[in-house]
Amino acid sequence: MMRCLLVAENLADMNVLCAFAQKSGGEYDVLLLTREPETDLGAQTVYFASLDVPPPVDSLADNLLSLAESYDMVGGVASMFGKDWLARLAGMMNVPMVGDIIEIHGENVYTRPMYAGNVFAKVKVESPRYVFSVRSTAFANPSKSGTSKTEKIEIAITGTTKRLSKSAKQGGRPDLTQAKVVVSGGRPLKDAETFEKLIGGLADALGGAVGATRAAVDSGIAANDLQVGQTGKIVAPELYIAVGISGSTQHLAGMKDSKVIVAINTDPDAPIFQVADYGLVQDLYVAIPQFLEKLKRS
Repeated sequence: MMRCLLVAENLADMNVLCAFAQKSGGEYDVLLLTREPETDLGAQTVYFASLDVPPPVDSLADNLLSLAESYDMVGGVASMFGKDWLARLAGMMNVPMVGDIIEIHGENVYTRPMYAGNVFAKVKVESPRYVFSVRSTAFANPSKSGTSKTEKIEIAITGTTKRLSKSAKQGGRPDLTQAKVVVSGGRPLKDAETFEKLIGGLADALGGAVGATRAAVDSGIAANDLQVGQTGKIVAPELYIAVGISGSTQHLAGMKDSKVIVAINTDPDAPIFQVADYGLVQDLYVAIPQFLEKLKRS
């Protein structure tokens, strides 16, 4: 029976990883980097570091190397942070890595997306030890099964990377990767003030989070942590509203698993309409104010 170490940045990641481990079978322990842990998700031992913020990836990999030696599998969530430290650790351990797992077919057999989600590969890991990452939207609702042992561990800053400061997200909007409603905007929003007024206003009216395309981020219209897509965050909310977004392959890879997709675009041939459940061919500067006015009335 394979033993697995799951490394979680936060409680949301811990839930995803425990759901994956329960579906995989076998024994697993969890290392939670921040906050106090949950202890009823089936892990034998829950290690916790109680850090304010995750450590730099080089220090994390250095600290995990000796701990990982007693496990067959080491995994985390395929976030921007996870993709960085997991690949580094796999190289240090000299073991293969399977990334962005979205489905389990049996022992060491998984489905993962390739080419920005246009191809899904069924892969089998032949190595007896490996590192893996799972997509945060693919696994959920782990069962409550007993109480784990807890053990606090220290993570030393050993690498050459130093964290100079941290900035906290302001406002009361839900986290982008956890929100049930996401409203995303593209480059046609022109500037940051317009983006916040229209996209932020609609998101607030619906109690949702704000997302953006890479083009909007690169243009300085939206913050980097709002980027949805292959090189940004992967989301799968109950409702995804794409405003002024043409639907590039890179962006679709980050949101096409959403339950209901609404697209607003002036181009009736925009690729976004191919994945949308509802489409509106209209200028966003006309559509969004109308939506906001109707939401205020209701």
